[in-house]
Amino acid sequence: MNDKIRRTRFNFRGSLCMPFAVFMALFVVLPLLLIFYYAFTNGATGEFTLENWKTIFSNAQNWRIIGMTFFVSGMTTIICLLIAYPVAYLLANSKYNKNKILVYIFLLPMWINFVIRTIGVKSLLNGLTSKLFDFDITSKHPYTAIIIGMVYDYLPFAILPLYNQMVKLDKNQIEASSDLGANPFQVFFKTIIPMTVPGIISAVMMTFMPTMSSYVIANKMSENNAKILGNIIQNYFITRTDANSNNVGSVLSLVMLIIIGLSLVAQKAFEKDGEKKGEVW
Repeated sequence: MNDKIRRTRFNFRGSLCMPFAVFMALFVVLPLLLIFYYAFTNGATGEFTLENWKTIFSNAQNWRIIGMTFFVSGMTTIICLLIAYPVAYLLANSKYNKNKILVYIFLLPMWINFVIRTIGVKSLLNGLTSKLFDFDITSKHPYTAIIIGMVYDYLPFAILPLYNQMVKLDKNQIEASSDLGANPFQVFFKTIIPMTVPGIISAVMMTFMPTMSSYVIANKMSENNAKILGNIIQNYFITRTDANSNNVGSVLSLVMLIIIGLSLVAQKAFEKDGEKKGEVW
């Protein structure tokens, strides 16, 4: 009898999940289902079709745009990682950052709206290039401007996971490698980097995935002169008015989701590989 009463008793903690479940259903699951529906149906009749996919993948320009999106995201990720790694190492070293003030200085931009930051960087870059080279970089070299803007906006997201990983480094292991005869380069490449692999993976994913789907930064930094995946999706959903525009845009959205999904799979594979290496060590 007591078990029956206990089972029928109102589950207060479980009920707290209901608002989140409703939010996820309305604003995540339902939009994804609509994207799937539009991607495989005809805009005029609503019948099942694969013509939307053919429209995307039979166009050589779309392949160039996808390739350029990969290039911009890859370059942004590499540059962020190259800058963030030494910065995070210095921030995690108590010798150079005793009061943690430098950490807050680097992370403060994350608290400002990224659109405002992007507009500020755009104005600064155009002002510099106009005085030095007599042209606006956002109109003359839009893809370079996009990469600079994305590096500025996403650099804190690369620094933070690396910093969190480097704070937890085993200092005894680093000292032991030095005592055993390793020079500074060997200590860095054979001891420090392997211990920070999880942070590197997190930094790469936190930079690569949002830059793949970035739209506002690309538009602001290129003055609509550059074409990447986000711009084309916006064009199909908002600018174009033909019957199948939403359907073709849904296909591109699914392509972006697939790319991000494959990135997550690759992340899991790298994490498992890192765990295996750690076990062997």
